[in-house]
Amino acid sequence: MKLSVIIVNYNVKYFLEQCLHSVLKASAGIATEIWVVDNNSVDGSVEMLAEKFPTVKLIANTDNKGFSKANNQAIEKSTSEYVLLLNPDTVVEEDTFRKMLSFMDSHPDAGGLGVKMIDGTGRFLPESKRGLPTPAVAFYKIFGLSALFPKSKTFGKYHLGYLGENEINSVDVLAGAFMLIRKKTLDKIGLLDEDFFMYGEDIDLSYRIIKGGYKNYYFPETRIIHYKGESTKKSSVNYVFVFYNAMIIFARKHFSKSNASLFTFFIRLAIYLRAGAALFIRFIKRIFLPLLDMLLLYSGMYFLKEYWGKNMVVNYPPAFMQLAVPGYIFLWITSVFFSGGYDSPIRLSKVIRGIFTGTLFILVIYALLPEASRFSRALILLGSVWASIAMILDRLLLNALSSKSVVMDNEARKRLLIVGQEEEGVRVLSLLKLSSTSHNFIGFVKPAEIVNQGIKHHAEYEKYFLGNVNKLGEIIEVYGIEEVIFCGKDISSNQIINCMSTDQAKDVEYKIAPPESMFIIGSSSVDNPGELYVIDINSISKSVNKRNKRVMDIALSLFFFIVSPLLIILQHKPGGYFSNIFSVLAGRKSWVGYSGELHTTTTLPGIRPGVLGPLDGLPQHSLDQLTISRLNTLYAKDYKASTDLHIVWKGWRNLGR
Repeated sequence: MKLSVIIVNYNVKYFLEQCLHSVLKASAGIATEIWVVDNNSVDGSVEMLAEKFPTVKLIANTDNKGFSKANNQAIEKSTSEYVLLLNPDTVVEEDTFRKMLSFMDSHPDAGGLGVKMIDGTGRFLPESKRGLPTPAVAFYKIFGLSALFPKSKTFGKYHLGYLGENEINSVDVLAGAFMLIRKKTLDKIGLLDEDFFMYGEDIDLSYRIIKGGYKNYYFPETRIIHYKGESTKKSSVNYVFVFYNAMIIFARKHFSKSNASLFTFFIRLAIYLRAGAALFIRFIKRIFLPLLDMLLLYSGMYFLKEYWGKNMVVNYPPAFMQLAVPGYIFLWITSVFFSGGYDSPIRLSKVIRGIFTGTLFILVIYALLPEASRFSRALILLGSVWASIAMILDRLLLNALSSKSVVMDNEARKRLLIVGQEEEGVRVLSLLKLSSTSHNFIGFVKPAEIVNQGIKHHAEYEKYFLGNVNKLGEIIEVYGIEEVIFCGKDISSNQIINCMSTDQAKDVEYKIAPPESMFIIGSSSVDNPGELYVIDINSISKSVNKRNKRVMDIALSLFFFIVSPLLIILQHKPGGYFSNIFSVLAGRKSWVGYSGELHTTTTLPGIRPGVLGPLDGLPQHSLDQLTISRLNTLYAKDYKASTDLHIVWKGWRNLGR
C-alpha cells in the first residue's frame, strides 16, 4: 500500500462528506487506504459513512480521545509507505496525492510535507508554513511585531513570511490540517504525543522529524481548501487556553529549563491578554447595541416628558424618570430581544414587532396599576414611536458606518450564481429554494470541459445562463457577484481552487455542493465558517426560535407545576410527571422534540430530547417510519411556538412519559 489517509472527525459530518469525495478522486490510480476515526460524534457522521462510503475504514470511538490519540489509533493499523493526516474540513485537488508522493519519492531526506492552503475565500493561509515557536518568536508573535513586519527574517519567523508562498522550501513546522509523513520516519521518531489533546501536536511532531535527521518541506505545487475554524472558534476563550497551554507542554518537553521558563512566562502572559481581550470584545459586542438603545430611549423619553409636560401643563414626579421609564425601556428591549431584533442579520420588521409587543405589555400593566401610579398613556404611545424611530436609525447608521458591526437583512441577500452543468445546477438551485435561506440568485455558469456534451436542456437553466467558467472572473465583476456555489459533481477541485484564486474573486464567498447531497457547504473567513444550507431544517435552528422554544419550555413547566394537583392524577404515567418538569427546567429535556428514533441518523438539527413529539399532535400514532421522519422534518422546518402548544394540548395526558 502506498498511502494511508487518516481523518479524525468530530461532529462535522457535512465537511467530512465533502472531504471524502475529494480524497476518493485524488486516490484514483494510487494504492490508498482511507481511515476515518470518529471521536464519538452525535451528528450522524458514523451512519453517513456506512451509507455513502462503505469502503472507508472506520474506527468509531465511544468517547472523544482527542486529535493525537485518534490519529495514532489509525496509524498503528495502517500498512502504507506514507501516512497523510488530513482534517475533515478540507478539499484536496485531484492531482494532490500524485504530486506530493512523487516529490517525497524523489527527496529521501524528506520526513514530512505540507502544501499550500487557502481558506474559503481563496486567500492564502499563512500557517501553511511556520517556524519553530522559540521564546523570541513567541515574543514577536504575542506583541504583534510579526504582524507589523511579516517579511522580516527576524520578526516574521512565525509564519516565515520572508519565504515565497509559491516556492518549495524546507520549513520547521507543518500544519496538522495536512501533514504527509513517511511511515519509516514515524517508526523512528514515534507517533503523535498524546499529551497534546488538541493543538500543538503538529509542532511537536514536526520538530521531532527534524531532530530525527529529516526535513519538513513546504510544497506549494498543489493546493487544498481548508475551511478552518469549524471545530473551534479562534476568538473563543476556550481556544486561547487550549492552544497556549499546548505551547507550554511543547516548551517543557523540548526547550532547556531556562528557555522553557521564559517561553512559559510569555505564553501565560499571552493567555491572560488574549483571554481578557476575547471576553471584553465578546461582552462589548453583546451589550453595545442594547446599551445604545437604552441610552437613546431614555434620552428620548426625557425630552418627550419635558415637551409634553410643558405643552399639556403636566408636572411629572421624579418617579416617572426613575422608575416608570426604566421599566418601559426594559420591556421594550426585552420584547425586541425575544422577537429576534438583536439577531444578525438584523431585520427591522422584528424590531418593530418587538416594540409593538412591548408596548402592549406596558399598556396592560399600566391598566392594572392604581391611579396614583399611572403617569401618562400618551407618553407610552409617543415613547413607542420614538423607540421605533431610534432603534431603526441607530441600526441603519451603524450599518452605514461599519457593515461588520451591524449587518442588515437586505445585505444578507447576496448576489449568487451557481457553477455547474444543467441537471446538477437546477438541483442545487432547488435546494436553495427549499432551504429557506436568503439569497438573490443571478444565474448559472457552465463548466467549460463539459460544455459540448449533449444533455437535456432545462428551460430555467437556459433562462439564467450567463456563460462558461473561463469567463467567471468577468461575470463576477459585471454582475457584482458576492457568492458562488460550485457543483462538485460537474467541476474539479483543481478548477474550483483556480477560480477562487483569481483577482476578481478575492471578496467573494464560495460554497461547494457535493454530488447527491442535500446540503451546500462553505466558509467566508477564518473566524466565520459561513452559512450551511441544508434542505428543510433552517427554521428551528434559528437563534430566535431556540430562544422562544426555551422560554416556552420554562413557562409550561411552571404552569404544570402550579396545576400539578389536578394534572398528575390524569396522567397515563404519573410517575414521570415531576421528573419531566424538573428535567425541562434544567435544560435536559424539552416538552416537545422529535418523534421516534429516526432523527438521530438524519440531517435534522440537534434539539433537546422531547417528552412529546409531532406524533402526539395527531389522532392516531400507528404510522410508518417514513411518515414519522417527514413529520419531524416538517416540525423542524416550520417551527412555531404555537406548534409546541398544539402538541402539548393534544398530548397533555402523556406529560409523565
